[in-house]
This record gives sequence, structure tokens and C-alpha cells, in this order.
Amino acid sequence: MPVTDSKGGGAMRWRMLALLFACRASLGLQFQTLASTAEPLVARFGFGYTEIGTLIGLFMLPGLFLSLPAGWAGRHASDRRLVSLGLALMTLGGVAAAVAHGFGALALARVATGAGFVFCTLYFTKMVVDWFSGLELATALGILVMSWPFGIAAGQVGHVWLASTFGWQAPFLAAAACSALAAVAVAWGYRSPPDASAGTVAQDSRLSGEEWLLTLVAAAAWGLFNAGYVVYLSFAPKVLESEGFGTTQAAGVISIASWVMILSVSLIGRIADRTGRHAAVLCLCMAVAVMSLLLLRRAEWALALSLAFGLIGMAPAGIIMALTAQSMAPQRRAFGMGVFLSFYFVLQTAGPPLAGWMFDRSGDPYVAIQFAAALFAATAACYLGFGLLKRRAARA
Repeated sequence: MPVTDSKGGGAMRWRMLALLFACRASLGLQFQTLASTAEPLVARFGFGYTEIGTLIGLFMLPGLFLSLPAGWAGRHASDRRLVSLGLALMTLGGVAAAVAHGFGALALARVATGAGFVFCTLYFTKMVVDWFSGLELATALGILVMSWPFGIAAGQVGHVWLASTFGWQAPFLAAAACSALAAVAVAWGYRSPPDASAGTVAQDSRLSGEEWLLTLVAAAAWGLFNAGYVVYLSFAPKVLESEGFGTTQAAGVISIASWVMILSVSLIGRIADRTGRHAAVLCLCMAVAVMSLLLLRRAEWALALSLAFGLIGMAPAGIIMALTAQSMAPQRRAFGMGVFLSFYFVLQTAGPPLAGWMFDRSGDPYVAIQFAAALFAATAACYLGFGLLKRRAARA
């Protein structure tokens, strides 16, 4: 059934979501700078691809250490100020990368942008939860989550042209400028929800035992889901190559999933919100994800399987993220999101290397894809386990 708008001004919450989507897209744009300038950096500094991969990965490293302190900071500063701080750090990191003269300086610049990314990811999510809790939350979070691949896709198109036309520094400066504009837009344009229960109450950092458990289970679902997606992106092209596809053709087929999921995530979230059948929708999507991966060796089905994986398998991202609203009380949401993201970064960091180890041991990329299928099955198990814990707590 349609939900009732109790936030006071339904149009306002959608305007805030549009603002946050546009500003959060700058995160993906910033992340993509290094990958899009890999060839010029190799030519300019003589880097190997180990250095390029390290620089790409450094963007995520601060999340392992800063998520909890970033959540704790919500007790002392507003969401708007903390997001503006994060975007300012990303701006400084982009400028620092543009003037860097070697690996060490680029590494420090990537760490700075990654630190800003932690604050932005945590508080962008919290802002949307504050505005949409109980009001089509899966739809709203699905839209927000898609700002990340949208920014990456924009970077894939724009950064290469900028680097080839103006030099390798141009993409970093352009991304820094977008982060700076986003910081100004959030500082001047964002408004907190009108009801005090959503986001204007004083923040507390003391989760109850039940909230700790629910938050960790929700984070496990989100971390396993994203780790499965990264393993798919990393190893699915190699499966198709082993079945006779060319390198470019295999990459193109697999990339289709990422493009179509930009549309399907918000649609599936809306279906789940309107029907109230979140668990059923998620389990159906995870079943499609698992089957799409397990059938990937059928090369003649590769295009259809990639479409199914993107349109359906990856579509419940907003449904999973909506668990954060059920995991903790509003006054503990900032710190709780720090806990959530800390565990998420652990799983996200550990999944792809483990898949790579399986590939190295077996010599078969399909083993890594089987591992990804298991991660998606475990995602469904965590989601169902979360529901069981919530029902048990309600009875208690």
C-alpha cells in the first residue's frame, strides 16, 4: 500500500534527494580519476600496474579506520557540516593529485580523497534515511546508491577526453571542482527534516546490544552484496574470454550489467515499497543473481545473463541499505552508520582478494564466479536473518 507522508512537505524530501544525488555523484567522478588516467600516469612516471592498482585501492583504505570516528563526530557537528567537510577533503585531494610529482604524493592525495569519501558516504546515507524513514525508503536509497555508478560512468566518458586534450592533471582538477561545487551546494541548499525525531535530535554513541547485532547483520548483507558485485566485475570477463570472447568484447558484455542497474535499482525499490514484500523481492533478485553467475559459462547466453544480472540481480541495493533505518534509533544513527560502514569496508576489502586467491589456486576464473554466487546467496541469508532478529525483538 502507498505510504503516508508524515515528514511535512513531500516535495521537499524529493528535492533534497535530488540535491544529494547530484552531490554524491561527485564521489564516483573522483574515484574514477585514477583509472581513467592510468595510461598517461604510466607514461609520465613509469608506474607499473601494481602501483596503479595500489593507488586505486588507497581510495577505500581510510574506510577501515575512519568509519567509527566519522560516526562519532555526528555528536558534535551537523550532517551538513560533516558532508561539506568530506567534500572539501575530496577537493583538496584532487588538487594535490594534480600537482603531484610521484607515487608518494599521489598516494597521499588518494588517501585524502578516501577520507572525504568516508564522511560523505556515511552522512549522505544518513540524510536520506532521516528524510525517508517509513516513506519509500528503499526507493530513495536505491536512487542515492546509483549516484555512485552514475559518477563513475560520467568519469569514464569525460576523464579520458580531458586527459588526452589537456593533460593527465585535468581530470583531477575537474573532479576537484565538482567536489567543491557539491560542498557549496550542500552547505547552502540542504535542509534537515522538519520533525525532530529524524535528524535534529542530539546524537548518541551508545548502541544497545540489539542494535549492535542488527547493525552488524545489515552491514554483512551490504558488504557481501557489494563484494559479490566487485568479484563479478573482476572475473566475469575472464570467464567469457576462456569461452572464446575477445578481451574488449568480454568487457563490453559484462559492463552492460552496470549500465542497466542504474535504472533498475530505483524501480525494484519502488516495487518493494509499494507492495511491502521486501524480503520476497530481495530473495527473487538474489536467486536471479546466483543463476546468472552459475550459467555464465554458456557463452551463447552471455548477453542475456549480463542483462538479467544488472536488471534483476543487482536491483535490491536500496532494499538492503534500507535495513540501516531499522537497525538503530534515530539518535544513534550517526554512530550506528559508522559501525555499519566499518564492517562493510572489511568485507568489501576481503572479498576480491579471496576470489583472486581461488583463481590463482585453481587456474579457472569460473571458481571465482562461483564464489561470487555464494556471496549473493549469503546476502539473502543475512537479510532473512535480520528479519528473524527483528521479529524476535518485537515479541520480546
